[in-house]
Amino acid sequence: MARQHAKTLWYDRPRYVFLEFCVEDSRDVKVVIEDHRVVFSCKNADGVEFYNEINLYGRVNSKDSQDKRSDRSITCFIRKWKEKVAWPRITKENIKPAWLSVDFDNWRDWEGDEEVERAMVEEYAELLQKVTDKGPAPTMDDLDDDL
Repeated sequence: MARQHAKTLWYDRPRYVFLEFCVEDSRDVKVVIEDHRVVFSCKNADGVEFYNEINLYGRVNSKDSQDKRSDRSITCFIRKWKEKVAWPRITKENIKPAWLSVDFDNWRDWEGDEEVERAMVEEYAELLQKVTDKGPAPTMDDLDDDL
């Protein structure tokens, strides 16, 4: 029986890139994270062999990366060598294999978040300033004394 590629999802964060190899009931799992590539292999409950090799977009810190197996998948937490640098793709080559997809459930465009947050804080401060600058107190000399 020939081996096949596992469906793989990925997403980017400021310090890490996450890879999820979607294989249920995996066994004989092997994950090798090197500075420039990830090699994954396993078998599922039916004995089907899976193998993925990804040449990574950028260099990673293989010593500070790890993987975790669950009943449904194997997730890799891969530490970027250069933090806070967005990866436009996971592969070194500008190709997209059919088995590799962006994990849109976890994807967040974090690049520029600090600027957006700073702008929101400034806007909030301006709003707060408008609320607290109420001007002079009313004179209240137009009120009736007959109450």
